Amino acid sequence: MTDQLAALTTIFTEFYYWVTVVLMFLIHVGFCMYEVGASRYKHHQHTLMKNTMLIPLVTVTWFLFGWWIYWAFPTGPGLAPSIMNESTALITDESAFSATWYTATSELMAINLGDHISGVFWAAFLLFSWTAASIVSGAIIERITTFAFGILAIAIGSVFWTIDAAWGWHFDGWMLKLLGYHDAYASGVIHAIAGGFALGVLMVLGPRIGKFSSSGEPRNIGPRNPWLVTVGLFLIYTGFWGFYAACNIPIFDLGPEYGMEGISYWTATNIYVTPTTLSGITFNFLMSLSGGLLAGYWIAKGDPFWTYSSGLAGVICASAGNDLYHPIQSMIIGMIGVVIAYKLHYWVERKFKIDDAVGAVAVHGYAGFVGLVICGFVLWGYPSSGYSVGAMWDGTTYATINPLGQFIGAIIMFVVLGLIPGYIIAKVLNGMGKLRIPREVEIAGLDYEMMETAKEDEKAVASASR
Repeated sequence: MTDQLAALTTIFTEFYYWVTVVLMFLIHVGFCMYEVGASRYKHHQHTLMKNTMLIPLVTVTWFLFGWWIYWAFPTGPGLAPSIMNESTALITDESAFSATWYTATSELMAINLGDHISGVFWAAFLLFSWTAASIVSGAIIERITTFAFGILAIAIGSVFWTIDAAWGWHFDGWMLKLLGYHDAYASGVIHAIAGGFALGVLMVLGPRIGKFSSSGEPRNIGPRNPWLVTVGLFLIYTGFWGFYAACNIPIFDLGPEYGMEGISYWTATNIYVTPTTLSGITFNFLMSLSGGLLAGYWIAKGDPFWTYSSGLAGVICASAGNDLYHPIQSMIIGMIGVVIAYKLHYWVERKFKIDDAVGAVAVHGYAGFVGLVICGFVLWGYPSSGYSVGAMWDGTTYATINPLGQFIGAIIMFVVLGLIPGYIIAKVLNGMGKLRIPREVEIAGLDYEMMETAKEDEKAVASASR
């Protein structure tokens, strides 16, 4: 570090991301409580174990190849020239953006006193990966095998959401350059893709036994523990603060990037290096949460499960543009997203017999998709990235935010990288007989199967010791 100010900036940034990781861990705690509260007693232990084991599965695979995907493929299959080169000083041996930092080299094998960013930044993205896998987890409870969920968690957590992040959540992403894609707090790159992936899996997995009557009418299988559901969702709200903060760069000198040579302009930015403030996103987070809760209480006629879930849907719908919206806009957008997601959930359930156990496809997928489209209209003409103002790629500026680009981006997130891969992987697992638990196990309960397996293991060990 060259001077005290540079040292302070670096250490502050390191601590900033470390705190966001701790806060985001609460999202996973919340998902565990939420899913257990929504599931029936005979499936509780399996539900918890499923959510617990996604942590090591996604963490290890994210370390081995997920993080590399994010830095390796922002320009897609050669769709747009890269700005990550020596002339822009964005990829050097010392740069926090150097892709070589995120491979298993000797630099990561021991304490590196020159590295104050890569570990905490890696961890922040890892927690996003856990979130993507947890979203899928809730939709498919009470009927998925542990093996199948492990494969699906790795696929969405360490592969497909990482590809969409490289394309649309990266300052060098081709979707920003060609489409004008803007998704500051991940309406699409985490929520829409995970919701679409879950829908693809559900299309193959099928409904829980007893969900639909012989005439095809859906039955309500409500949460067994509303208290756990409520506390779980409030923990997710709390962790979402960390999620929002982790999507920002806390302090960045925009002077050179905006053509102000010799002038420093220090500010917080979003992940696209576009100026924003923690103060502004605090307004918008709370207003979109409030709009979602109000709309959910109204549309669901006071149903507690949908009211609490709608608070989350409101934030998700407004997240694409919450770095730039006015607080009233955030509230209204959150309300619109909730109404559309709620209506779509029950229409899809009745029309296609899709059993989404916790409404995850609606809350994350539909709300995220709608949020992207709305963002294209409300922020029409705004820069998609800070680099569209000062930096140039191949002599052309980045496309600005626009409705068509946002709609195409929503299709890419929800369908191309979400629904289609989820459906194909589930289809393969189903063909192998590994996707769904046997009917008798589902009736008896997944916890019963786990206990019987444990008893058989104990007998085997006892027999071998004689």
